[in-house]
Amino acid sequence: MAAKTLTIDGTQISAENHTSILQAAKEAGVKIPTLCHLEGVYDVGACRLCLVEVKGSNKLMPACTTRIYEGMEVTTDNERLQKYRRMTLELLFAERNHVCAVCVANGHCELQALAYELGMDHVRYDYCYPKWGVDASHRFMGMDHNRCILCQRCVRVCWHIEGAGTKNVSGRGSKSHIISDLNEPWGNSTTCTSCGKCLLACPTGALFHKGDTAGESLRDRSKLEFIVNAREKQQWTV
Repeated sequence: MAAKTLTIDGTQISAENHTSILQAAKEAGVKIPTLCHLEGVYDVGACRLCLVEVKGSNKLMPACTTRIYEGMEVTTDNERLQKYRRMTLELLFAERNHVCAVCVANGHCELQALAYELGMDHVRYDYCYPKWGVDASHRFMGMDHNRCILCQRCVRVCWHIEGAGTKNVSGRGSKSHIISDLNEPWGNSTTCTSCGKCLLACPTGALFHKGDTAGESLRDRSKLEFIVNAREKQQWTV
């Protein structure tokens, strides 16, 4: 596959054609913050934390869904980008009911970790305090909509790794939420295989095993990457 030469933060690098800015930066050792990105499934650009500057464009571009081209010049970190990323994080906290101290993912949450990393010590916007419930109808797992950031990682894993197609997104705007099947209680789902892959993919405490403590909520996502790599290399046969 043909390679393209581009510049990231002043350093010239090469990457394969059709590679995303995010992947090219990762291969060059440049870290770009993300929440909705998950290795092994396609990107949707939902969280907007990976926004970068591309020379010649007057708008910020999502690194996960923007493909590289020859001669591209990318800036991944400056005062403007830090401002936008912090604003995005604050809006995510304000949109739902994120209370870290009483969350099962406290200490193992990507949203919380990014807030620390980007120096977010308060939220400047009014909290919405929506009335979201908890779906505890499943025998083994639960879904707390108060912690959900609509990254859709659970949806993509359910459809494209497990192949069950149980999870999806319903509603628009602030009413958007994750559903099971045709908006049925999760425990009534006829498609869920109880595989737990959606829990491994979740970056917050929205999806959890019943009875888990905060110390047991560390997600081992290498299992998802192993499954994807094994399928791509045809290590398994039907």
